[in-house]
Amino acid sequence: MQTYLSIAEIIVAVVLIIAVLTQIKGSGGGVFGSGQSTFRTRRGVERLMFQFTLVLGGIFVLLAIAGLLIG
Repeated sequence: MQTYLSIAEIIVAVVLIIAVLTQIKGSGGGVFGSGQSTFRTRRGVERLMFQFTLVLGGIFVLLAIAGLLIG
């Protein structure tokens, strides 16, 4: 069971990293985005990606806690 949790945690971690890196803000581009400090609301795909990243983060935390309790 511990092996399956570890594999699932690695897969979720990789997908989470990709999801975070694909959220580029502004026109600066690059992995770390630009230095804009203006406020704007998330809409469409940007909002969906943000929510997807939050869900992945929650799943990652749950898998990490389950791995600690089982292992």
